[in-house]
Amino acid sequence: MTEPRKTPLYDLHVEMGGKMVDFAGWMMPVNYEAGVAAEHKQCREKAALFDVSHMGQVELHGENVAQKLESLCPSSFQPLPEGKARYTFFTNPEGGIMDDLIVANAGDHHFVVVNASMRDQDIAHMRSLDIEVTELARALIAVQGPAAEAIVAAWVPVAQSLNFMETTTAQMIGADIRISRLGYTGEDGYEISVPEDRVVDICRTLLAHPDLELAGLGARDSLRLEAGLCLYGNDIDNSTSPVEANLTWAMQKKRRNDGGFPGAEHILLELENGPRRKLVGIKPDGRAPARRGVEITTVDGRIIGKVTSGGFGPTYGGPVSMGYVETEFADPESKVALSIRGKPRPATIIKLPFVAQNYKR
Repeated sequence: MTEPRKTPLYDLHVEMGGKMVDFAGWMMPVNYEAGVAAEHKQCREKAALFDVSHMGQVELHGENVAQKLESLCPSSFQPLPEGKARYTFFTNPEGGIMDDLIVANAGDHHFVVVNASMRDQDIAHMRSLDIEVTELARALIAVQGPAAEAIVAAWVPVAQSLNFMETTTAQMIGADIRISRLGYTGEDGYEISVPEDRVVDICRTLLAHPDLELAGLGARDSLRLEAGLCLYGNDIDNSTSPVEANLTWAMQKKRRNDGGFPGAEHILLELENGPRRKLVGIKPDGRAPARRGVEITTVDGRIIGKVTSGGFGPTYGGPVSMGYVETEFADPESKVALSIRGKPRPATIIKLPFVAQNYKR
């Protein structure tokens, strides 16, 4: 077995008391001394800094990159203006989701960010196209929360003028960066791609602000769960379709009508007839969370689905879960049961998200 890789911020995490674990082949902090709940609260009320350098950063160069990328994804990239980013996913021939990713039109190339656990697969997949695919050796940090704009714009003034899903290049404390207004917490904020040899200095400078603290994977997960955001490998994977996962908003009208991507036959049929199951929010009664793998049943005990993500929502103030149920039970306010340690626990289907998203649009 190979040793987990370390991001350029590994030593800083250790110095700051990070509890380090192997995540997708990388040593990453689950939390710091304050704990997950405090880091979650920090992001919701002020701002948190996350190390996301384990994610894959890729540049795509060549002729007709946008058009060629559409042969792998059910999203439209040809009309995407320069400086705009788009959430999308690779689909397989059966209509399942191979991975979700962010694609940005960077002018003379496209900038892509893929999940850490799927980076090798995704890069090989893009190399099947007749384009130049370059994996970047750069760090990636995320500054998320209502104070993110003030903190980042003090060093990168253009940050203030960016709207949600917009991206540009800039200078930050003497370093060349790419800054994108997006993230994975449901809060306003930025992902910033920076040179590896400058990321520690940049983070220390940002963390000098009284409203910014480091946060780890634990808070990142509870934040995205409250915001109703899917985690690849849990809520979406090769066996789930975009229709089942309520992700058809990422498929522009032309692609929903014309197809031309892997699995289009299956996905367009689901769009027409409806899927057999849907991803829903689930509110367990009481305080005990229902975690991944818990079976969802009807009130009289018939199995109708399974929880894919679950835990305690600090902002929501109670347990929160997501999972797939048969479509006839997917309506909000439907009553279901959760089989926890062999005992049925009552729960209610709710409309996602649990906590409203606060993006700057």
